[in-house]
Amino acid sequence: MKSWLVLVLLIGGTAGWLFVMGEVMPSERSVPARFIIKLPPPIISIPSLVKPKETKSKSTSPPAAPLKANPAGQTAIPIPPPSPPLSLEPSLAPPPNTDLVKESQKDSSSVIRNNGWEPWQIYARPFDVSDERPRIAIVINWLGLSDAATEATIQELPGSITLAFAPYAENLTNWVRSARAAGHEVLLNLPMEPLNYPENDPGPQALLTSLSPAYNLEHLEWTLSRVTGYVGVTNYMGSRFTTSSTSLKPMLKALKDRGLLFLDSRSSSQSPVLKIASELELPWVANDRFLDNHASRVAIDSELKAIETVARSQGYAVGISFPYPVTLERLAVWIPTLQKKGFVLVPISAIARAAEKSE
Repeated sequence: MKSWLVLVLLIGGTAGWLFVMGEVMPSERSVPARFIIKLPPPIISIPSLVKPKETKSKSTSPPAAPLKANPAGQTAIPIPPPSPPLSLEPSLAPPPNTDLVKESQKDSSSVIRNNGWEPWQIYARPFDVSDERPRIAIVINWLGLSDAATEATIQELPGSITLAFAPYAENLTNWVRSARAAGHEVLLNLPMEPLNYPENDPGPQALLTSLSPAYNLEHLEWTLSRVTGYVGVTNYMGSRFTTSSTSLKPMLKALKDRGLLFLDSRSSSQSPVLKIASELELPWVANDRFLDNHASRVAIDSELKAIETVARSQGYAVGISFPYPVTLERLAVWIPTLQKKGFVLVPISAIARAAEKSE
C-alpha cells in the first residue's frame, strides 16, 4: 500500500513539473547553479607584425607530449609542453641608476654623477661593437600619445628599434618601463620651434627662438624631468630653432652636462648641430631619412632602400618614422631581410659610437 502511494505521488509531481516548465521558452529556462559547467575563455591568437623565421624540420609532426602517471591506474594524461617565452629580447636594467640622477625642484633628470659614466652609456642597449657590418638604426617618433600605436610598436617590433616618446604623454614612466623591458633603447622627443610657428605648434614646453636661454633651459629641464632611463633626446619639429646657434648651443651644452646624446632629426638642412656638438664633445648623430613623410607602402619601401644605400656608403645610417600602421607593416617585412643583405639593425647609441669613432 505504501509503495503504491509513493508511486502516485512521484507521477503526480512529475506531471506538475512538466506542466509548469512547459509554459517557459527553452532559451529562457534557468538552470540550477550546480549543473552549470564553466569552460575556460577562448584563447585569441593575435598575429605578430614581426613573424619568426621559419625553419625546416625533418619531422612534420610535433613531438609527443610526455605522459603523466595516474595513481588510480586510469589512462595517462598527456602534459602539454611549456609555453614559449613572450619575448626573446634582452630586458634592459630598470631605471633609474641613483648615481645618474639629479634632483631638482620639479623632479629628477639624468646627469653625470659617477666618474665619467654617462646615462647615454648606462641606459644603452647592449651591442657587439666588434660587428663590422653596416649599421642601421630606426627610431619610431612621438610615442605615448596613442595607447594602441605605442603598445603595438613596443611589443611587435624587435628591441633593436629605438623608441622616442613625446614628453606630453600620460603614463610616460610606465611606457618607458615597458619599452625597456621589451629591450628597446629610449629617447625623449624635445619639442622645438618650426618655421611655420605658431600655425604648427609643438606644444607649451617647446624651445622657441623668441625665448631667452634661461626660459628655454626651464622648458628643457621640464622635458628631461618627465622620466628617467633614456639615452638622449631628439628634436621634434625644430626647423627654425635648430638653425639658430645662439638658441641651440645652451641647450646642447645642457645635454652634454647631463651625459646625454642628441639625435638631430635634420628638420632643416641649415642645422649647425655638427659644429656645436664637435665643440662641446657631445655624443651626436644625425638622421639620414624620414621614412614616412608619405605614408604609403611604395614610398616607405623606397625610403628603406635609400637607407640601405646610405649605410653601405658611410657604414651606418639612421631613419626616423612615426608609428603609422603602414609603417609598422613595412618595417615588419623589411627587417627580416637585413641580415641576408649584410646589414645589422642597431640601437641609436651604436650609431653615436660609430660617429664618435669616425671623427
